[in-house]
Amino acid sequence: MSEHTATLAWSRGDAAFTYETYSRDHRLVFENGLETLASSAPAYAGNPKALNPETLLVGALASCHMLTFLAVCAKRGYVVDRYEDSASGRLDKNAEERMAITHITLRPKVAFSGEKQPTAEELERLHERAHANCFIANSVRAEVEVLPG
Repeated sequence: MSEHTATLAWSRGDAAFTYETYSRDHRLVFENGLETLASSAPAYAGNPKALNPETLLVGALASCHMLTFLAVCAKRGYVVDRYEDSASGRLDKNAEERMAITHITLRPKVAFSGEKQPTAEELERLHERAHANCFIANSVRAEVEVLPG
């Protein structure tokens, strides 16, 4: 078991507080001291130069899948040289008619070296095992699709 923390800070400043005018910008400070500017997505009056919660969720899931995949491969004797992903998430209405990230697609491309190379079927099983054991995937309700390249 472990606990993970983030600190958030927002203030109105001098702007009027109406839906059209308040700033969505805020600071996120993570448990290791890394800090970033965050905002809502540009479609919701956010700052396009800042990270938004939807993008952070997609990035967290892609990162968790990769880290779990690397662990699965290492334990099975595969040598991974490179891993790239072009993940995306769809914001849409869910079954309860509420806005949610309803679908996340991972598009991992993996390069292996060494004598032990996975077949296409083995690669698919490695990704299935990684998905089943990814902490973030186990925490979200969105459908997650892995399309190995």
